[in-house]
Amino acid sequence: MSGDGKTSTSPEPEDGAPHYHGHRERLRQRFREAGSEAVTDYELLELVLFRALRRRDLKPLAKQLLATFGSFAEALSAPRERLAEIKGLGEGAITDLKIVHAAANRLLRGQVKKRPVLSSWSHVLDYCRTAMAFENKEQFRVLFLDKRNALIADEVQQTGTVDHTPVYPREVVKRALELSATAIVLVHNHPTRALGSRSVTP
Repeated sequence: MSGDGKTSTSPEPEDGAPHYHGHRERLRQRFREAGSEAVTDYELLELVLFRALRRRDLKPLAKQLLATFGSFAEALSAPRERLAEIKGLGEGAITDLKIVHAAANRLLRGQVKKRPVLSSWSHVLDYCRTAMAFENKEQFRVLFLDKRNALIADEVQQTGTVDHTPVYPREVVKRALELSATAIVLVHNHPTRALGSRSVTP
């Protein structure tokens, strides 16, 4: 109660009314901790719409989108004109839905780089010969592998002269930790040997 006898109200928090704030935070936390499989389609739609529609209970709207279009994917891919027919779905929310749709399409179109799997000593030797057998300076390279022996990165750590290159173990270990590598292969070449018989030594 204010001094003039009128009832005062506190402003709503930025993320919406207190009644909805707890639900939103719990939903976000569940998504963060357990991933997308822990939320239903309508809850995933709620997560997408939270940014644009801050002060509403979005569960009914999300369920209406699913009922109207049939699925999460169809709701995202619906034409803007059809989405605009849904009461309470403004331009900002429609734009957020279309951004997610565009991101999904781009991900599907993109080609994931195929990483070679170095599962045997012969695979390692073949890869190294292809990568560096004809270098004219001595190199120290590190192959960083994941738990399936797939190549995460192939990096030249140092390049030396024709017969010498320095090695810094601390830098190798630091880089392996950065890449979350579970195995490494240390490689150097011997460019000073006779032409045609250069070698690579893992």
